[in-house]
Amino acid sequence: MLVDATDADFAALSAGTAPRGLRLPDGPLEAPEVLHMLRELAFSLRPGFSPAAWMIIEGEEIVGLCSLVKAPASSGIDIGYGITATRRKRGAATRAVAALVEWAQSDSRVDVVRAETSVDNLPSQRVLERNDFVRGGERMDAEDGALVCWLRTLRA
Repeated sequence: MLVDATDADFAALSAGTAPRGLRLPDGPLEAPEVLHMLRELAFSLRPGFSPAAWMIIEGEEIVGLCSLVKAPASSGIDIGYGITATRRKRGAATRAVAALVEWAQSDSRVDVVRAETSVDNLPSQRVLERNDFVRGGERMDAEDGALVCWLRTLRA
C-alpha cells in the first residue's frame, strides 16, 4: 500500500521514529542523506504537483519509499523506489509500483510513467517488467553510470 509521505512523515523518519503509528523495519529504512534528499525533493515538487512521495507500507510496517525524481514534464512522471534491505525479495517493490501505476492511471495529469534502473540492477528491472514497463533505451549518468530507461504509457 502507498501512503502519501508528508513533510512531517519525513521529519519523523529522519529522527528515526515511525510516523502515524506505523512501525519501522529492522535496520535502517534509508540512509540519512537519502531521507534528506527525498524530503527536499518532495518539498520542492509539492507546490506544482502532489503527491510527490509515498511510504510503502506492508502490514503496519514502512518497508520502503517511492517518489517522483524530478518535476513532471510532458504529461509524464519519473519515479524512483527502494525497499529496505531486510524486506527485499518479497514482492513489495512490485506491489508498490503497481499501486503507483494504478494511482497514475486515475490522475488525468499523467499519461506516462518513466523510471530508470542501473544496467546491473536486475531485480529492479524485473519489478518494472512485471508492471508492463517497456525498455526504452540506455543512457550514461555522471553520478549513477549506465542506466536503462523504462516507460509505461497509460494513455495515448
